[in-house]
Amino acid sequence: MSLTEEILSQIPGNPFNGLRKADELWTGLKNNSLPLPNTVKQESQRLETVDYDVVICGGTLGILIGTTLVMKGWRVAVLERGKLRGREQEWNISRKELEVLIDLNLLSEVELKTAIATEYNPARLSFPNNIEIWVKDVLNIGVDPVYLLETLKNRFLELGGILLENTAYESAIIHPDGVEVNVTQIHSPRLAGEGLGERLIILKTRLLIDAMGHFSPLVRQARQGQKPDAVCLVVGTCATGYSNNETGDIFASFTPLENQCQYFWEAFPARDGRTTYLFTYLDADPQRFSLEYLFEDYFKLLPDYQQIELHQLTFKRALFGFFPCYKNSPLKMPWNRVFAIGDSSGNQSPLSFGGFGAMVRHLKRLTNGIDQALTTDQLSQNALSLLQPYQPSLSVTWLFQRSMSVGVQQTINPEQINQLLATVFQEMEQLGEPILKPFLQDVVQFLALTQTLSKTAINHPGLIFKIIPQVGLISLIDWTIHYWNLGIYTGLYPFAKTLKPAFQKLPPSSQYYYDRWLEAWQYGSGQDYD
Repeated sequence: MSLTEEILSQIPGNPFNGLRKADELWTGLKNNSLPLPNTVKQESQRLETVDYDVVICGGTLGILIGTTLVMKGWRVAVLERGKLRGREQEWNISRKELEVLIDLNLLSEVELKTAIATEYNPARLSFPNNIEIWVKDVLNIGVDPVYLLETLKNRFLELGGILLENTAYESAIIHPDGVEVNVTQIHSPRLAGEGLGERLIILKTRLLIDAMGHFSPLVRQARQGQKPDAVCLVVGTCATGYSNNETGDIFASFTPLENQCQYFWEAFPARDGRTTYLFTYLDADPQRFSLEYLFEDYFKLLPDYQQIELHQLTFKRALFGFFPCYKNSPLKMPWNRVFAIGDSSGNQSPLSFGGFGAMVRHLKRLTNGIDQALTTDQLSQNALSLLQPYQPSLSVTWLFQRSMSVGVQQTINPEQINQLLATVFQEMEQLGEPILKPFLQDVVQFLALTQTLSKTAINHPGLIFKIIPQVGLISLIDWTIHYWNLGIYTGLYPFAKTLKPAFQKLPPSSQYYYDRWLEAWQYGSGQDYD
C-alpha cells in the first residue's frame, strides 16, 4: 500500500477512490482517448416561444451570474447535477476583489463578513538560498463556499429564479430564436423499495450559459478534442497539528527540478486546520506522472516544507485536481445563443488554477454585458464572442508559465527556474507594491511588466539568455506580439473612454459593441485593477 493510499483511506469519504477516478481522466487527456461529445445541434425551425431568458448549466459558479441576472428582471433557470452546495475547503481571494459582491447587491456587509471564514497576514514568497518576500492583503481571505452558495441560492430563489438540482445537461438544439435544452432530472423514490427515477425535461431559453467547467460536454465539443497547451497538477490536504498557523505562502519552492517538473507550494490557514498545496506546471505528454505519484512526493516533502512529522498531523481533507489551459482562450463558442463562463470559458491565466477568482473579477463586466445582449438581442456567435475577448494581459502570461515548466526530453540546470523566479520577484519587490501586488493577483500591466523586465535584463543579462533556449524562439516571438498588444490596449482604453458621451447617443445595439470594445481594452490591459 502506498503512503498516499494509507493516509487518504483514513479520511472520511475515502478520497482515494476519487483520486483514482481523477487519474483515469488525466490518463485519458494525456492519451487523447476521451470520447468527443456531440450534444449540440442546430435546426432552422423557430421555437416561437421560450420559457426562460437564460438557462445556466452548472450551479457552483453559475449561481453568481444567475443571481445578478435575476436582479435585472430576467427569467433565469440554474441547473446543478447534484445538490448546489459549496465544498468544505475555503476559496482564497483578496478582500478588494470581494467588494464586487456588495457592489452588485449579492451580499450585504454583514453577509460578506460571515462568508469570510479566515483572514491572515502576511503571505510569503520563498525560494532556495534567497531572501523571503512578504506581502500583505494578497489571497489572504478564505471564503466559506458552503455559506456563500447557500446565501446566493436563497437570494436567487427569493427573486424568482428557478433552481433545478439533481438535474444534468444532456443536449441542446439551437434554433434561430432560442435554444432547446434537454436535461435529465433524478428524483428520489416516493415509495418504500422504489428506485431512483429519471425524468426528461425540455427547457426553452433565449440564451444557454455553460458553467460546467473544463470538461463540460459543450466545451469539449467546441474544442474538438484539442489537447491542452499546458496543465497544472495540484494535490494537497487540510490538517491539524501544525504549530504555526498565522501566516501563509502564496508561492514557495525549496527543491530543484525533479521528474522534469518544478514543484511549487502554497499554504493557508483554514478554519479547521491548515491547508497546504503542491502544484506544478507541465504539458499533457503521455509520459507525465499521475496525480497519485505527485501525492506521494507531497507526503514525502511535506515534513521538510512545514517542519513537522506526518504522524503529528491529523488529516481532515484531501484536495487534488488538474487544470487544462489552452492558448485559444477565452473560449469563443462556435454557436449562436451559447456562452461560456467560469472554468468553461478559460478566462483565467495559465498561472492560476481557480475559476472563482476569475469569475469574481469579471462578474460585473459579464453581468452588464449579458444584460445588454439580452436587451438588444445581440445573441449571435459574433456578438457573444465580444463578451470573452482576446486579452493580452492574459496571453503574455503564457511565456511566464512556459518558463516555469520543462519538456519531457528537455535538459536545463535543475536550479534555473528557482533562480529566475527569485531574481524576478526580488526586482519586483524593489520596484514596490504597485508592481508586485497586481501580478500576484493575476493582473499584468504594461508599465509594470516593462519596468520589471528592463530591470531584470539590465541587472541579470546572463539569466535572461539562459531562459531563451528553454522557452523557445517561437514562444518568445509570440509573446512579443502579445506584449506590444498589451501596450496598445493600455493606450486605447483611456482614449476610447473619452468617446463615451458620443456613443451614448447611438442606438442601444451600437452601444453594446462600443461597451464590449471598451471592456476588452480595459481588462486586456489590466486597468480594471485600478
